[in-house]
Amino acid sequence: MASNVLITGANRGIGLALARHYHDEGWQVIGVCRAASPELNEVAAQVIEGVDVTRADDVARLVEAVGGQRLDLLINNAGLLHDESLGSLDFDAIREQMEVNSYGPLRVTEALLDNLGAGSKIANVSSRMGSIADNDSGGRYGYRASKAALNAFGKSLAMDLKPKGIAVAQLHPGYVQTRMVNFGGLISPEEAAAGIAARIEALTLETSGGFWHSNGEALPW
Repeated sequence: MASNVLITGANRGIGLALARHYHDEGWQVIGVCRAASPELNEVAAQVIEGVDVTRADDVARLVEAVGGQRLDLLINNAGLLHDESLGSLDFDAIREQMEVNSYGPLRVTEALLDNLGAGSKIANVSSRMGSIADNDSGGRYGYRASKAALNAFGKSLAMDLKPKGIAVAQLHPGYVQTRMVNFGGLISPEEAAAGIAARIEALTLETSGGFWHSNGEALPW
C-alpha cells in the first residue's frame, strides 16, 4: 500500500516541488491549498482547495476531506513573507505572518492528530531567519518572529508526540527561487524539495525536534 503525504501550500513553489517529488516516489499526495493549480492536479491523488490554514472552519473542512486516511507524512509548508523595517512597522502584516507561518501549522497538526500514528512524521518548513543566534542583519520582524515561533511549536510537538512514535523536524529549505523572493534564490524548488525529502527520510525518533538546513547542516536556535 502506498504511503500518504499531506502537503499544505502545495499548488506552487516548494510545496508543488515536494508534491512532484513524492508522486514520483510512488506516494499518494494530498495537496492542500487556497487555489489549486493544473500542475498540482497532475500529481496529487487528492486536492483539497479553498483552505486558509488560519481559519478554523477551513481546517475543519480539511479534516473532513481527509476522513479516516492515515497520514504517514504531514508537511506544513504554507507560508507568507512580508518585509518590515524599524520605523515603519506594519503590525497587521506582522500579525498575519504569525497567523500563517506559526499558528497555521500548529492548527493543522492538532486537527490531524487522529490521522497520524506510530511511524508518521511531521515536517515544518521553517527558515534560517527563524534562528535567533543566526540573526546578524535584523529586519523582517514578522517573518523572523513567526518562524522562531514555529520552531518553538515544533520542538514542543516533538516532545509531546514522541511517546506516540511520531517524529517532528523543522527544516530550512535554503534560499529558493520562488515567488516569495521574486525568484531571486540560489537553488531551484526541485533542489530544495530533494534536500527536504532527504532530511525527512533520515528523521528518527532519536533525532526528533531538531532544526536543519535542507543540505543536512544542523542550525542554531
